[in-house]
Amino acid sequence: MAKKAGPHDAGNGYQGSADYIVSDDLRNCVNIAIALQKPLLIKGEPGTGKTMLAQSIADSLEKQLIIWNIKSTTKAQEGLYVYDTVQRLYDSQFGEGDVANIKKYIKLGKMGEAFISPEPVVLLIDEIDKADLEFPNDLLWELDQMSFYIPETRETVAAIHRPIVVITSNAEKELPDAFLRRCIFHYIEFPDPEGMERIIAVHHPNLERKLLEQAMEAFYMLRNVPNIQKKPSTSELIDWLQALVVGGISPNRIKQELPFLGVLLKKNEDLDTLLNQLQGKAKGRNPNAVGNSSLSRYRY
Repeated sequence: MAKKAGPHDAGNGYQGSADYIVSDDLRNCVNIAIALQKPLLIKGEPGTGKTMLAQSIADSLEKQLIIWNIKSTTKAQEGLYVYDTVQRLYDSQFGEGDVANIKKYIKLGKMGEAFISPEPVVLLIDEIDKADLEFPNDLLWELDQMSFYIPETRETVAAIHRPIVVITSNAEKELPDAFLRRCIFHYIEFPDPEGMERIIAVHHPNLERKLLEQAMEAFYMLRNVPNIQKKPSTSELIDWLQALVVGGISPNRIKQELPFLGVLLKKNEDLDTLLNQLQGKAKGRNPNAVGNSSLSRYRY
């Protein structure tokens, strides 16, 4: 059995970190998940800081972060261990080493690494909804019992310390109910302008006020354009502000021209949607509206 989470709840628990703005609700969810020793499932739009939350927890609690990036082809067992049969076959053919020692061909995955760590760690299972539908169910036992069996060596790997498990999802697929019952859930809402300013201040503390105001207005205008498939995210706004500063763009040009628009909108269809939306408005009625000619160069 994994040891109880003694070091996790030292002090006042998770309080956020210098480079991550955390809401009261999210901070409380993190600490509840740690106290109850349950995985923390985080959902939200891409770019709202789900992955960065795990790094913030690790930094705040001074723990190592182990990241298991999930892909569409990822299988649950890969996070536990991999048996390198190819290397063993190669060694048997060419007389390299003792092929009878199967243990040396067993390589632990990211969850296995978290289990055998001599110190408590933060384990991030990132974008779990990318995997197939059975993937979450295949981890139920391991997340509950904090152990798994390796039949090739007839050994059980049990967690020395229960890791803090953070699981992120972009809600591309529904997760099984049995899996959801075992998690503490939190949805990260997209920041309102006030919250967004606090986030930006962490990354761009010396930003010119007028540039920030004009960029924020343009950014939220873009997010509110109907039928945009991929709305610009927080991370893209931060990158766009950096591009505006590096490019020496005057604040007066931002809403008129939307410079470096490709930093915010990543699909041709969205660029077309925006241009069609603007062309549908009466020309010259709003002096602050974006000029159609300045956007036409983005069409393909």
